[in-house]
Amino acid sequence: MIASLTLRRELVEMERVDQAVRMEMIRDGVGTPSPELLIRMAAIDVKNTRRLQEIVAGHGWPSPDLVGQDGAGAAFILLQHASYDAQKALFPLVEAGYRDGTVPGQSYALLLDSILVWEGKPQVYGSKARPVDEWVDGEPTFWPIDDEADVDRRRAEVGLSPLAEYREMLKRLNFPDE
Repeated sequence: MIASLTLRRELVEMERVDQAVRMEMIRDGVGTPSPELLIRMAAIDVKNTRRLQEIVAGHGWPSPDLVGQDGAGAAFILLQHASYDAQKALFPLVEAGYRDGTVPGQSYALLLDSILVWEGKPQVYGSKARPVDEWVDGEPTFWPIDDEADVDRRRAEVGLSPLAEYREMLKRLNFPDE
């Protein structure tokens, strides 16, 4: 039973707005997004981050018991698009959720890698590709990965696909017509 349908609906709507602007960027060409679109996306991210922080302050990290699987997933998507400071501040809650089984391993891995990349450190799971305009010959390139030879084992441990499959997915997502 979901404890707060109201919070669930709010988080899912916030995610819908978040994803709509990002899909617009993909349709318009991720390599050359318009300045207006980037400004709108940044404003959405700031608004969503503030609200997510308010929700967490009042309820803790939005678990599936509180907001359902889709609400919990939406909260994580919003956090992925938040500032480094917000990600770093909420990471202990996500990590604790991963440890107790309420946060998926993939979510934990994505957030950890995001924070490490922000800090200029090698990522653990290889989930952070460089911006599309830094790809080489249409191939995704990644921020440095610690012990890249063993990354697929670590990815499997948290439920991520092998790096080669992820690379192909990124190409299809960012260049769907090719």
